[in-house]
Amino acid sequence: MQKHHILWADDEIDLLKPHVMFLEKKGYNVTPVTSATEALDLLDEQNFDVVFLDENMPGMTGLEALPLIKERRPDLPVVMITKSEEEMVMEDAIGSKISDYLIKPLNPNQILLSVKKILDNKRLVSEKTNLNYQQEFRNLGMAVADYQDFEGWKDIYSRLVYWELEIDNRTDNSMAEILEMQKSEANQAFSNYVEDNYEDWLNEPDIERPLMSHNVMKEKVFPHLEGDKPVFFILIDNLRLDQWQMLRPIITEGLDVEEEDTYYSILPTTTAYARNAIFSGMLPLEMSKRCPDIWVGEDVDEGKNNNEDKFLERQLKRARIDVKWSYHKIKQQSQGRALVDNVNNLMSNKLNVIVYNFVDLLSHARTEMEVIRELAHDESAYRSLTTSWFKNSPLGDLIKQLSSRDVKVVLTTDHGTIRVRKPYRIIGDRNTNTNLRYKQGKNLSFKDNDVFVARRPEKMHLPLVNVSTAYVFSTKDYFFAYPNNYNYYVNYYRDTFQHGGLSLEEMIIPIISLNSKHGK
Repeated sequence: MQKHHILWADDEIDLLKPHVMFLEKKGYNVTPVTSATEALDLLDEQNFDVVFLDENMPGMTGLEALPLIKERRPDLPVVMITKSEEEMVMEDAIGSKISDYLIKPLNPNQILLSVKKILDNKRLVSEKTNLNYQQEFRNLGMAVADYQDFEGWKDIYSRLVYWELEIDNRTDNSMAEILEMQKSEANQAFSNYVEDNYEDWLNEPDIERPLMSHNVMKEKVFPHLEGDKPVFFILIDNLRLDQWQMLRPIITEGLDVEEEDTYYSILPTTTAYARNAIFSGMLPLEMSKRCPDIWVGEDVDEGKNNNEDKFLERQLKRARIDVKWSYHKIKQQSQGRALVDNVNNLMSNKLNVIVYNFVDLLSHARTEMEVIRELAHDESAYRSLTTSWFKNSPLGDLIKQLSSRDVKVVLTTDHGTIRVRKPYRIIGDRNTNTNLRYKQGKNLSFKDNDVFVARRPEKMHLPLVNVSTAYVFSTKDYFFAYPNNYNYYVNYYRDTFQHGGLSLEEMIIPIISLNSKHGK
């Protein structure tokens, strides 16, 4: 194991030789110097992992040297050592971003603890995380093997996301490959479960079923309209559970979580179906029949999500909810800024619905733009890019504005997305839709394994373009590819983030109710 190198500056360093020898016996290299000036000179010549700095040396003091050290090496940990317990001295040192603060006389174990806390913390935490996941691996495997219900699958996916983020945050991610394999096995079992139960969820009146897209407004939004607070329903398109967990610490700086849950997106897991189901309160087949003037089917080229406000208006009328409400779809930065500037006016509405398209645009841009592919080259980078966007986005500013007002916020999405790896050959005519995770059309040719086939779409409440229409959903991390120009097509789309099919990532998605902490 590589030894860590400590630079120790103290004018009484000879008296500290026992401590230096103690650290060297513990496996650390220690370079002792007697002045801050010597320490600064050495920092210009070689690398160190941590600096021990006496606060009260003659000539240049430790406090005077500290900003010079940070100027040269901003990320270098510094431990301030002093005889003084004065609060002002401590505040000066802490304000200069020291990593630890030790008071003389020093104890060898006190020094060792400080070093380990600074230098070995990431390694120790990583080792502990890996050990804990190894212990959890068996429990998750047993849970996946058992025939879970829909609540059980929500729990399994939440646990997998937890460990994915834990391992992702550690320096040693040797367990990442094992976790990825376990997620793949879980997705296979989950796909089998959904195939066995999906039609029953939609058709059997007397069974237990999960909350699904078409009941989100009724179950999670409309009840809040009976309270005295304005309700903001914010839908971030294409937001996965792991992305929500990354955004959670930022959002909860100003908002308290009242309820944190997940629900099941309907199939296909796309905006055209799942998001329209949210705003209409209906399944796609019912939308096509009851609202033919605003439903846009697969056989029409125009945008499929241009009538969400009309669907919502009709759902409110059916529910006999007569309130002042607004609807905003944010596709551009300027639209988001204008909405933030208009917050005061929104407060007079009982319900404000806001759709943010950025995460969906990000997933498509990653497919089409090389620079985005580089920035979001894997799951971890994809999450990080989402977080960076949110911190600097008008949506982040809107959340800050709402945190200072007495409001209710319901935050959710319409579906998730999955990183596709494996091509799946399928043949269709020129009228077949272009989505990579599901196909709808007639005369589709494919093998039946690793796909979920709806040969009677009406049983899944999906509209028929003609009597021989079928829907085919990809599972796990497959994506559909046509035999024509197959190699180019596969290379172009492999490792991109797609949605429309059947997976934990696409179907089990977050929904959170929040209250402002400060608004009164």
